[in-house]
Amino acid sequence: MSANHIDTDALLALGQALLRAGYQFTTVTPATHRRVNGRPENAWARDLRGVFGWSRPFRADAIAPEIVDLMRRAGVLDEREDRLCARVRASTIGTRLYFHSAFPTHEEDAVFFGPDTYRYVAALKREMDTLAPPRRAVDIGAGGGPGAIEVAARFPDAETIAADINERALLLAGVNARLAGTANVSARHSDLLKDLDGEFDLVLSNPPFILDPDKLRYRHGGDMRGAGLSLQIVEAALERLRPGGTLLLYTGIAIVDGCDEFLAAIRPRLEAACSQWRYEELDPDIFGGQLDCEGYEEVDRIAAVWLRATKRS
Repeated sequence: MSANHIDTDALLALGQALLRAGYQFTTVTPATHRRVNGRPENAWARDLRGVFGWSRPFRADAIAPEIVDLMRRAGVLDEREDRLCARVRASTIGTRLYFHSAFPTHEEDAVFFGPDTYRYVAALKREMDTLAPPRRAVDIGAGGGPGAIEVAARFPDAETIAADINERALLLAGVNARLAGTANVSARHSDLLKDLDGEFDLVLSNPPFILDPDKLRYRHGGDMRGAGLSLQIVEAALERLRPGGTLLLYTGIAIVDGCDEFLAAIRPRLEAACSQWRYEELDPDIFGGQLDCEGYEEVDRIAAVWLRATKRS
């Protein structure tokens, strides 16, 4: 699905139609998705959740004709004789709907959304209760934009940037922001913060953190067993935050022989640049199946971690 072939107005109308229909869907891990879809009774979609949540093939009479028409107009309908399939998924967090890539996600420019997104948004919401309203915020590697959109909704006077190097992600983030009514979100191309000017009061990110053999951008976190990109984000944020500004980072870290190498790497930087910082494990064991993969031979577990760091004034 090329970003150039999507009609964003039609996709917006599709999202609005799904919301009017009461659509709700929680996206699960790929392993759970495969298991559920592998049940014989789930070979074909029979409703909107099957079409847009579970990414199952469907026949035209399974859903309302106007939905099929909007999919076709938006350029997100794959048609092969009587076998139809959505080229996007739609997930919900509370009352908000987010378009992202259909399952399975094998493309280089796939737009990720999953259980980590829910943990990220939940942690972000808790932190925003104690944040001073930012004037300027940026979500690095924003994907479909849930982090940026949550910030923009909480702080409507803030200039909020959803930054990514993936054009498909930027397109979907723009549509998702319009769906959420957050006009203060702008989707901007940037490699980390290199293509953006100025300083920020708030930098947030939920980057890729898996050591992926295919180095797919939405999964691969680079060296340090996938923590390399997270380290770059910490460094970029500390350089570009205004005095008193805050970094909020959700990521996954490989724990080796009981040691957190990422924390060991960032601690000197945080102590040198920050007036206060907090680092915690949100979930001690995620992506357990990844431990069977090359590069994880010495890893005990992968932990979901959260960092809040405030730059010294």
